[in-house]
Amino acid sequence: MDIVNVIDRLEALVNTSRRVPATRARLVDAEKVVELVEQLRLAIPQDVRSAQEVIEKKDNILNQAQIDARRTRSEAEEEFKARLDQNDLNVAARRQSEETISEAEIKADRMIEQAEVESRTTRSEADAYVAQSLRNLEGELTSVLSSVRKGLDSLGATVRS
Repeated sequence: MDIVNVIDRLEALVNTSRRVPATRARLVDAEKVVELVEQLRLAIPQDVRSAQEVIEKKDNILNQAQIDARRTRSEAEEEFKARLDQNDLNVAARRQSEETISEAEIKADRMIEQAEVESRTTRSEADAYVAQSLRNLEGELTSVLSSVRKGLDSLGATVRS
């Protein structure tokens, strides 16, 4: 269940609850509040799992870049060896192979660097998303708790009078 949906339902519960006469307090069904808080507890891990999936995707991108870099280097080395075997073009082949290996290494380094940058960005975005979700949840829960306390305080004042 989506956290925002549960928070919306919690807000609707508070807004539709009966008002205590002569106060701003409302009577809230405690069982429904507890049920919605339990749903929030269940929804938080889903958002954390979503963030973990983003991190895993980043790791897969990095791993694929490393595999591509190794393959490119291996292909360059194979090409280098094949050109060495050609007697007439030995010198030219050696030079070309070295350039190819150098280009492949540069390309592989760039791919790895780009994957690492994307990885850091993705991880940072995932961390920020989770932190913001938790801050929002904390704010909503604080607001609901404050409303519940006001209602209880108001009921306590009414009952004592």
